[in-house]
Amino acid sequence: MQLELWTPRVDPAFAAAVARTVAEVVAPAAEAIDRDDHYPKDVVRSLARAGYTAATFPKELGGGGRPFADLVAIFEEVAAASAATATSLITIFQAGETIHLFGSEALQRRYLPAIAEGLLCSFAMTEARGGSDVKKLDTHARREGDCWVLDGRKAFVTSASAAELFVILAETDKGVTAFAVPSDTPGATLHSPPSARTFGLRNGPHVDLVLEGARLPLDHLLGEEGKGIRAAATTLDHSRVLAAAIGCGIARAAFSGALAFADKRSVSGHYVIELQGIQWYLADLLAEIDAARLLTYEAARHLDAAASTHKLPRESEVRRRALLDIQRWSSSAKLVATRTAVSAALQAIQICGVRGCVETAPFGRYLRDAKTYEIAGGSSEILKNTLGEYLLAAVDGPG
Repeated sequence: MQLELWTPRVDPAFAAAVARTVAEVVAPAAEAIDRDDHYPKDVVRSLARAGYTAATFPKELGGGGRPFADLVAIFEEVAAASAATATSLITIFQAGETIHLFGSEALQRRYLPAIAEGLLCSFAMTEARGGSDVKKLDTHARREGDCWVLDGRKAFVTSASAAELFVILAETDKGVTAFAVPSDTPGATLHSPPSARTFGLRNGPHVDLVLEGARLPLDHLLGEEGKGIRAAATTLDHSRVLAAAIGCGIARAAFSGALAFADKRSVSGHYVIELQGIQWYLADLLAEIDAARLLTYEAARHLDAAASTHKLPRESEVRRRALLDIQRWSSSAKLVATRTAVSAALQAIQICGVRGCVETAPFGRYLRDAKTYEIAGGSSEILKNTLGEYLLAAVDGPG
């Protein structure tokens, strides 16, 4: 009897189509992407043609109009083959989602169909002095006539080496503000610092975006001037669910590799899978991965449920509750899924012994990717802080 370990949490036909595409397009390139640390342009554009970079955008803007759970299924499957490729997709989502939720209608019509056709994007928030703290920025924007003029430097930008469009935050007279910045904007250049390369999620060097008098049309402002933190927080709450999906994909890959090894490897007249100790290792991992997947798809369900509240005033009770709900589930999902991915990679190496340690095996890549994602996109400590704030709200403050 053939059992399916990873039961689809979305329409099985859609999940099967995604799996076929990933097997054909992503899996054959996964080792080279990691080894060479390059942005997988051809792979990402093939996924765009399959409808995967714009799956949740409205159909009238070139998207698929799909629920968020379908996007989670895409990211989980892609990450099981190549977490670096999934990282490339997540920066496209972050830029596109910010434009979708906060951009003008003209800006949406300009960029969302282009993303569906393969436009490569990046989400540039981090600065050298403040890290990912976006409440006070060194990048500034000022209005001059019919343009915005930007000056500053965004550091350690994921996907920047290939990006054709950036979404950034800059300080204006009214506060932190979001902008869409095409890569060919005069005054926008890329610089590669010594610390540009990471040991995991290797989709190209994390280079700096330097803005020196970069001039943007007025309509490239996203949302309201001074409300950029809201735009960034909303997008990050959404993308954390996709980060959790990537964690689930890495964990699945590590587990499946260890299971295949244990099933075929014979020691002292027994297959490794027949040893109770190994079965217990795998049983624990299976339960942990199942739990992480269920939590991640539950987070996606909450995102879909909250979509109807986006246009409500942020101070309204309904909208406030929806935001807290999203923050809780997205943070919990990423916290658990990335922790599970690290655990699965470590345990898979242990099960496979020396075969898990050789460079030709994928387990080192799984471990490097999993550990990097415990930090990237919101570290585990930040997620715990977010959950702590939720608990304070749940008890209406201490005391």
